[in-house]
Amino acid sequence: MARPDSDVVQTAAEAAQLELEPLLVLEPLSEFLDAAGLGAGPIAAEEIGEGHSNVTYLLRRGSERLVLRRPPRGPLPPSAHDVLREARLLEALGPLGYPVPAVLARCEDVEVVGSPFYVMPFIDGHILAGALPPALGAGAGPRLIGEQLVDRLVDLHAIDYAAAGLGDLGRPDGYLARQLKRFGGLLEVNATRPLPELERIAEWLAANLPDSPAATIVHGDYRLGNVMYAPAEPRLAAVLDWEMATIGDPLADVGYMTAMWAEASDPPNPVGDLSEVTRERGFPTRAELVGRYEAATGLSLDALPWYQVLALWKAAIFLEGSYKRFRSGTTADPYFAGLGEGVEKLSRLALERAGLS
Repeated sequence: MARPDSDVVQTAAEAAQLELEPLLVLEPLSEFLDAAGLGAGPIAAEEIGEGHSNVTYLLRRGSERLVLRRPPRGPLPPSAHDVLREARLLEALGPLGYPVPAVLARCEDVEVVGSPFYVMPFIDGHILAGALPPALGAGAGPRLIGEQLVDRLVDLHAIDYAAAGLGDLGRPDGYLARQLKRFGGLLEVNATRPLPELERIAEWLAANLPDSPAATIVHGDYRLGNVMYAPAEPRLAAVLDWEMATIGDPLADVGYMTAMWAEASDPPNPVGDLSEVTRERGFPTRAELVGRYEAATGLSLDALPWYQVLALWKAAIFLEGSYKRFRSGTTADPYFAGLGEGVEKLSRLALERAGLS
């Protein structure tokens, strides 16, 4: 009999015996992969990645190494964790030469593993978090890591989204106002307790809304922990985790990237700690990242503090939803266990950046 807490089971019959729905059911998944011509034989599944949102599995099947991406276990906020929308972005950007994984197959049928999903090839490389691999840390490696991160964001924002077939991905006007409305609604859905600091920040953001530059593709979660570097050199090999992508204000990505970039003097917080490797010697400062983006694009970043506050506010609301899932027992991710206090830390940091503390 399957264990009550099994995330991966062999059959639908085993899945039906669980207290919580599994994340993978291998027998119907094997049939799907057979039909797609992806490997042969039994599947060995292993959850991978540092992400705490959508779920990513490494699938070993014969000589093939594949990666499956699916939403986390529900219940989920409306419109969140849309992996098929994410797959569409990859299919549009890959042919343009932008560094994203290829999409080998996608599945809308929730009867296969319990949710929609898509399958990518396995890409060898490093996702940087708490330690820097020796091959990337030598010499100018840390500086090049930061510069590559900025340069690929510049490349993304230079893509003609209409020509790429992504004109209907989002509305180019009113992005910032919609972000405030959407995440204000998510705060009501996600909140597990009164969070007056986040409500105060929402009022400040609305009262100080900046004018946006011309719209571009916006990644929505662009940070060091969502990119992969090549195995033996500080070259950005793939940009991952596109579930938040849309058309909107490119400076939202710059604000998010820099708000999530940790410096040695920063206090611990749930988002900076995800890529604390940048606290080490040799990495560019936030100001240097900003200067590189500004020089490459010619855009004014005078309003960047507003975008950084927006990033911290959104992250706190999103993580409050993760904390809610932890409290409900639908996830045992240990990172989520500390988010009760972590969301409050982010709120205080956002208040400080806004000059409200």
